[in-house]
Formats: sequence, C-alpha cells, structure tokens
Amino acid sequence: MKPEANLTGLFVPLVTPFTDDLRLDPDALACLAHEALSAGARGLVALGTTGEAATLTTEEKQAVVRICAAACRAHGAPLIVGVGTNDTAAAITTLRELAQSGDVTAALVPAPPYTRPGEAGTLAHFTALAEYGGLPLVVYDIPYRTGQSLSTSTLNALGHLPEVVGIKYATGAIDAAAMELLGSSAPGFTVLGGDDAVISPLLAAGAHGGILASANLRTADFAELISLWQRDATEPARRLGAELARLSAALFAEPNPTVIKGVLHAQGRIPSPAVRLPLLAASVDSVRRAADLAARTHQVHQEAVA
Repeated sequence: MKPEANLTGLFVPLVTPFTDDLRLDPDALACLAHEALSAGARGLVALGTTGEAATLTTEEKQAVVRICAAACRAHGAPLIVGVGTNDTAAAITTLRELAQSGDVTAALVPAPPYTRPGEAGTLAHFTALAEYGGLPLVVYDIPYRTGQSLSTSTLNALGHLPEVVGIKYATGAIDAAAMELLGSSAPGFTVLGGDDAVISPLLAAGAHGGILASANLRTADFAELISLWQRDATEPARRLGAELARLSAALFAEPNPTVIKGVLHAQGRIPSPAVRLPLLAASVDSVRRAADLAARTHQVHQEAVA
C-alpha cells in the first residue's frame, strides 16, 4: 500500500537567495517560503534545479532543508526535497538521512542523469530507492536534462512501486504518451506538471497539480489556475492560463533560475540576482520583459475571474 502523501495542487520549487558575494541568505529564503505558502501553494520543493542544488555545499543544502521544513511545519504543508544523482547507493544514503529528520514528505528524484542506464536500469534504480530509502518518491521525468526518455509502460511500472507516489512530468510535450499516462496511472499516483508554459492544458487533461518554478512569482495566480481547472471553470482558466504561459516563457528565456532571480530582486524580495557559475546572471532586457509581464498578470487575472 502506498503512503498517503496527498501531493495535489501547487508546489513551488524555491530559488536559493544569495548575497552579492554568493553567500546563502537564510532570512530571504525563509521569507520566500512563508510568502509562497501564504499565497496558496500546497507545499514547497527544496533543492531542485531552480534552487541551484548542484552548486550548494552539504552544509548549505542542510540549511535550505531546515528553513523550508520550518516554514512547512508552520503552515501544515508538505515538503518535497530534490535528490538528484546517478549513484544509486549515494541516493539511498541521502534518502535515509532525509527520512530520519521526519520533516520531509517525499523526495523528487530524476532518472539517473548522464549515465543513461536505459529503462530497465532506471526501473532497477527506483526499485532500490523504494526498497531501501525509507521515503516516498516522486519520479522526475525530464528527458532534456537526464538524456533519456521513459516510456509510458516504464512510468506505469514505476507508479506501481510501493513508495512511488507521483511524477513530475516535464517531457516538453503534451502528446499521446501524456494522455496515456494520465489515463492509466496507478491508484495513489499523482501526476504533477513540470513544464510551466503548458501547465494549463495539462491540468485540463487531468493532471493533479504542478511543480512550477514560475510560481516563485505570482504564486496566488498559479494556485488559482489549478483551482479553476479543478472546479471546471473552463473559460477563466483558459484566460489565466494563457497569461501565465506568456510569463513562464519570459522567465525561461535564459537558463533557470536566472530570470526568476532577476525579477525577485527587482521586486525587492531577494538581496541580489546572483547565481553561481556555470550560470550567469540574466540580461537586463530579459529581466525587464519578465518583470513587466509579472506585474500585469495579476490585473488580467482579476479581470478574467471578476
């Protein structure tokens, strides 16, 4: 029997705020966490790609999880933590450590990147994590980062593993495979959209929510979009979805999370737009375009549902 993770709705994968000299700013992170949950997010994701987990030290990762866990406890919200590695044994160790804290609802785990072990190897990887990790798992299907695609049959096999409670679906397309997944997923297996610009049609097709980097901005609007589709409020959902898709496209005009951080800094919500190499800060033009769209989205949304 699967654990009761209840991972429907909006999850915000938080950025990791840095100071100008690239130190972690814990106070800014705590503010972002509380703001997102107060604005309607169902929960948070720590240590995702958006959080620049690949360039954080072990101590910084621990601090990020502690801060996000404290915010989630205060709001009664679930916390998902990214565990991205192509070393199965190391992933099991990390999962066990997270499970021991008692603060983590589930781990977001991609298919093993770079190694590309194939579908059989990927299934064996998740089977080992499910058996020995001690924590519910959300499969992260994102082929353009992992270097391999997973068939619907493999995803369904993963969905039947006892500890696999959901998937972040970010294949870059809403196609026959997506429709098959949405129509055939196992009981207790939650499908969360991960391609921000097309989250609205995926929700219309039956997705249960989303893990959306763009929701670091206009969190309330993204939460309302999910709610509108769940209530079958088709016309306002389409209008709001179209506006948020334009915002998402602007936020991903340069590598994630550079534009998002630029806009958050322009709004005075983080102390610096700084990112760590190999990322470079987003251009002024990209930040300006995204900031303009972010400022307009709420107004259009209010008109759409008035």
